[in-house]
Amino acid sequence: MAGVELGGTKAIVLRAEGNAIAEQVTIPTTSPTETLDAAANLLRRWHAQAPFDALGIASFGPLRLDHAAADFGRMLPTPKPGWSGADIFGALAGAIDCPAAIDTDVDGAALAEARWGVGADDPALADGLCYLTIGTGVGGGFLSRDRPLHGAMHPEVGHIVTRRAPGDPFPGICPFHGDCIEGLVSGPALAARFGMPGDRIAPDDPRWDHVAHDIAQLVGTILLTTSARCVLIGGGVGMGRAALLDRVRTKVVAQLAGYLPHVDEASIGRIVRAPALGERAGPLGAVALALEALDAAGPLPSA
Repeated sequence: MAGVELGGTKAIVLRAEGNAIAEQVTIPTTSPTETLDAAANLLRRWHAQAPFDALGIASFGPLRLDHAAADFGRMLPTPKPGWSGADIFGALAGAIDCPAAIDTDVDGAALAEARWGVGADDPALADGLCYLTIGTGVGGGFLSRDRPLHGAMHPEVGHIVTRRAPGDPFPGICPFHGDCIEGLVSGPALAARFGMPGDRIAPDDPRWDHVAHDIAQLVGTILLTTSARCVLIGGGVGMGRAALLDRVRTKVVAQLAGYLPHVDEASIGRIVRAPALGERAGPLGAVALALEALDAAGPLPSA
């Protein structure tokens, strides 16, 4: 299997046997041409050495995922400079001859967690699973009956606008919406809010309370609108601070105010949690999509 996890900061190109990653290479996400060409060249070289059964592409979005659309597999308008309209699927799937699938990075991570992470540990959580990433951007992938949720496109929860924390003056940085969730709590938003990168911000800075409030607003919205059984919070911001996750849990319970009877202080640790696969959820998401492509292609012809 081959996989590409294309993120806003870096791309990971990998080959795997089952869910065991045999080799992976990290490429900086710069321009579409530079990044996708480097990934495609690596795929070609590996495929020539040992042909792949399938390729999975897990990309940041928004993406066109309607197979009938003329722009299938392309990037839709995005805050990432230069990437709007980039042909992600064509550049990568066109590099090698094998079944291929593309979906969002968060949908891929959700599939991986359902197969090998929280879903393996607690199968009841696999149906109604949300994988939320908070990093360069904010995105959410949702599984229902083991399938990612798609409609007119895929969910774009990062651009939901929620109730602001009282006294929070930060205007947000999203070029489309200002203070949507991505504009408030993504990595670049934290750097703008605090005046320094997130990994340098003191854990006792009182402004973290506003960040926790905003993330809790998003989680509560997800629980109310999708009836998710579990919300996994990954990404560099999401996994980088355990204390922040604890604050988010507390605020989710307080903000919901008892309206959802299954969400309380006793249950919130099971419902809102870190990914069981940790940082492997993203790369393994590409592997999970490769397996989906292989399943969709049907049995290999006999020799």
